[in-house]
Amino acid sequence: MQAHVSVVGLDIAKSVFQVHAADATGKLVMRRKLKRAEVETFFRTLQPCLVALEACPGSHFWARLLRDIGHDVRLLPAQYVRPYVKTNKSDAADAEAICEAVTRPTMRFVPIKEEMQQEVIVLHRVRQMLIRQRTQLINAIRGHLTEFGIIGPNRAHNIGLLTKLVEDEEFDELPAVARHALRYLVEQLREVKTKLFRIDRDLMVVVKRSETCQRLMTIPGVGVVTATALVSSMRQPADFKSGRHFAAWLGLVPSQHSTGGKEKLGGISKRGDGYLRTLLIHGSRSVMRWCSRSWSWLEKLLDRRPANVAAVAIANKTARVIWALLRFGGTFGHPGEGATMKNA
Repeated sequence: MQAHVSVVGLDIAKSVFQVHAADATGKLVMRRKLKRAEVETFFRTLQPCLVALEACPGSHFWARLLRDIGHDVRLLPAQYVRPYVKTNKSDAADAEAICEAVTRPTMRFVPIKEEMQQEVIVLHRVRQMLIRQRTQLINAIRGHLTEFGIIGPNRAHNIGLLTKLVEDEEFDELPAVARHALRYLVEQLREVKTKLFRIDRDLMVVVKRSETCQRLMTIPGVGVVTATALVSSMRQPADFKSGRHFAAWLGLVPSQHSTGGKEKLGGISKRGDGYLRTLLIHGSRSVMRWCSRSWSWLEKLLDRRPANVAAVAIANKTARVIWALLRFGGTFGHPGEGATMKNA
């Protein structure tokens, strides 16, 4: 019976996995549950076939494992699988829906991330968490000191003025008990800043080892963080027909709600990787600050459009340039052979 298996839908979980296997015509061949320790052994007994999983935490690990065994593995976005669930949600229904969805000729798939890519992504995720913690600590220190009428200038880099007051024993406006409690926050804030510095240093090591990251950093508005995030997170450049398709994948194009031949465009779609989109927009704000006078086209853009609209437009342009450099090689100002503005 197993020799007739052509397509397998695998619903993964922490401990119990559900398998739905079908033949070339889509007819059910096998449906069973597997414990985590049984998954690898089970798929080694199958002839090479098409195996589909929902893209989720842990799916890239299993995709690499099954790919190494010899199967053709595809990862599906969860939102594209949901329409194929015929009954109430269950593991068996999900596995059947995955098996059905992967056979659709117009289905879109998620590329399998390699272990090295996931290593860099973990650095970025930890960095994001530490930045959120730093913001929480700064706001907590400011808020608690405000209760005693102590305020400081805005901006995060000015928090040092307040931390000095917390540690100053001769500063009488802050009660001793409150000073003792706030020192814990000050110490934690310093630890978070130290960890952020170390992570940024680790990202610099990644850049030094990656010629692609170094080429991307020649683009205005693309630094160490953005370059490493792009290289570790984005699809292959050949997957996109042009730079405009790449910008659309990042959600940097207007959303569309058209019917009856009437086109209605709204704000940006915000699809794709929100982290990459955020980094590109932040980089655009840096370009607006430092290049608005030297670039005539940017100065004209800021004259006729609001700052936020201009920032997204610059991010869109940066995304198209990134695609061109990754697709055709070269650096900013010296594109590789075959790269033109028409391509981007």
